[in-house]
Amino acid sequence: MHITRSEVGLAIAATTVALVCMSAWGAGDEKEAAETRGLSAVWTARELSFVYVGFTAQYSCEGLRDRVTDVLLQLGARRDLEVRESPCVSLGRPDAFPGVRIRMNVLQPVTGQSTAAGPIATPTPAAVPAHWKRIDLASARNGVTAAECELLEQVKTDILPLFATRNVEYGSHCQPHQVQLGAAWLRAEVLVPDDQKAAADLSTGSPGRAPGP
Repeated sequence: MHITRSEVGLAIAATTVALVCMSAWGAGDEKEAAETRGLSAVWTARELSFVYVGFTAQYSCEGLRDRVTDVLLQLGARRDLEVRESPCVSLGRPDAFPGVRIRMNVLQPVTGQSTAAGPIATPTPAAVPAHWKRIDLASARNGVTAAECELLEQVKTDILPLFATRNVEYGSHCQPHQVQLGAAWLRAEVLVPDDQKAAADLSTGSPGRAPGP
């Protein structure tokens, strides 16, 4: 078979384009990995009194406690968090306005602080290696159901600001007393420690632990 110079040239050009594309994709992957890894963060105490106001999904105070605890852990709260029921009228049954008191530690990125006189010399908790993790609170795997559309709205408004996040995607078309699949979604990247075991060990007690009662 005879191959002309033009055919050889086309083959070389096609190979060059393919290599350039592969290089660009590889560079993009490396950039994304670099942005995801290599972060330093510190555990920071957070507190919140949370009252659920909704009409579709109903919770007892114990049920709200369990659901909020699950959401907080998905968002990256340390496992030594405390979620306690507020005083309830309907013990063990759905309450009109169930509430919980939250005390927890969350990761915040380490940022350089300085003044005109120079860096601020204040003691800070030990930094831990961390990375961004993509979560989807409304996915079937994570258990927030279509009936909990109103809860997801309040999580976005009241709870999510307590965490370091990026690339948040949120939308809601909630209608009271109506269950609609896909009526609300909440996706975001949250900070989690590289070493999950070390984070679990910290839950036995550390300077950054949320204060007790």
